Amino acid sequence: MTEAPRKPETLTYGSYLRLDKLLSCQEPRTDAHDEMLFIVIHQVYELWFKQILHEAALLQRRLEEGNSAGSLHTARRIAKILKTVVGQMDILETMTPWQFATFRGALGTSSGFQSDQWRRIEAVLGRRTFPASDLRDDPELKEAVRRRALPDSLMRYLAERGRPVPAEILDRDPAQPWSPDPRVQDVLLAVYADESSPEAQVCESLVDLDEGVQEWRYRHLKMVERTIGAKIGTGGSAGADYLRRTLFVPAFPDLWEVRSKIKEEPVDGA
Repeated sequence: MTEAPRKPETLTYGSYLRLDKLLSCQEPRTDAHDEMLFIVIHQVYELWFKQILHEAALLQRRLEEGNSAGSLHTARRIAKILKTVVGQMDILETMTPWQFATFRGALGTSSGFQSDQWRRIEAVLGRRTFPASDLRDDPELKEAVRRRALPDSLMRYLAERGRPVPAEILDRDPAQPWSPDPRVQDVLLAVYADESSPEAQVCESLVDLDEGVQEWRYRHLKMVERTIGAKIGTGGSAGADYLRRTLFVPAFPDLWEVRSKIKEEPVDGA
């Protein structure tokens, strides 16, 4: 006798989202009330980082295809996610330094600076120098620093749209860090000459994205300063000192530099 076919399992809200696993991932190591908040916030950060990487891969594909509408939509989504991530700092900052001190000792060598996903985001944005141990221990990061970063994808987008991006820029070694280039800035000046063009709008959406990353770094720094001051971070990291060094390091330096080169219109009667 053949067995009757099994009925497909009913999909529910909980089973689709795997809430049984998701909600069992919070395991405080102390009885301190605020440790749960600390864990949940950082787990949510990692979920958003995963989504940013997912969206960034699509953004690069759309840029390199010359897809203006798709690039604009995806860049704006990433910028919105970054706004949300920054906003979550407000929740974390409801925890006072004294409340953090009740469980900080239980964190051992763990540190937010060990986030593999944030390092990969930095690589997608163009960072190319990481400690050797990071590259050795994270094959995905090692691969990411050899691939084209977002500034390279922007150049391919502009070339696809008929802009005269020099061949040396398009063919450069993506494993090398991006450096501001007057030739790129000349191309961008021509793009911004018609601010209603799709290319200008895409460039501005990338400025929004870049600003969102810098805002995240700033808020992260201030949160660390108000929580642990000048102390060494958990895991032996440099804490606030390291974060301070990363401020104002844009992913798209040419998009920022070109602003100082835009000529102002003459004022009638002046």
